[in-house]
Amino acid sequence: MLVRKVARVTVLVLGLLSPLVAVAGPASAAPVADDVQVLARTLYYDTSQAQEFAADWDTAAANWNKSVTNVRLVKRTTGSTVNIRILADNGWPRAYVTSLGNGTVYMGRQAVQQGYYRPRISTHEIGHILGLPDRRTGLCADLMSGSSAPIACKNDLPNAAERAEVDRRFAGSAALSDVRTAGYSASAVECFVY
Repeated sequence: MLVRKVARVTVLVLGLLSPLVAVAGPASAAPVADDVQVLARTLYYDTSQAQEFAADWDTAAANWNKSVTNVRLVKRTTGSTVNIRILADNGWPRAYVTSLGNGTVYMGRQAVQQGYYRPRISTHEIGHILGLPDRRTGLCADLMSGSSAPIACKNDLPNAAERAEVDRRFAGSAALSDVRTAGYSASAVECFVY
């Protein structure tokens, strides 16, 4: 009986204190009811091994940052951990997702040599890290249609449904200020190819 009372009081106190320990989101976060800001989950990406494609990944991060509110992509600085490792090779672009917001992406030169738009590729691959699957609709308006869209497609922004899905996926973690998971587990990897 005493244990139940103590447990209830503890839950009540934690419930009252939790809003006080939350870290405010970025100033650009969209206000919600009563001017309370949504707290965006921060993911850190590393372009140190992106070779000639580093600027394309920065464009991808900017595309997602202006499209969604519940997650923010920030370039890794010295001392910060990494959620998204970015590499370049001669293969096809791909993403290895270890968990929501974590994984490794490749800019494969094969797609670039075939004429696919580099910012679209990078934004698409980050979309996988943010929880979006390939949809292969063939439509240029669908970022996650990937290489099924025509090579001439220059759309590098997620559509309304894709934006809403990412915000929905990260809504449950809105109270987390940062996610700095640097560990990658090879046993839980999901691979997506552009």
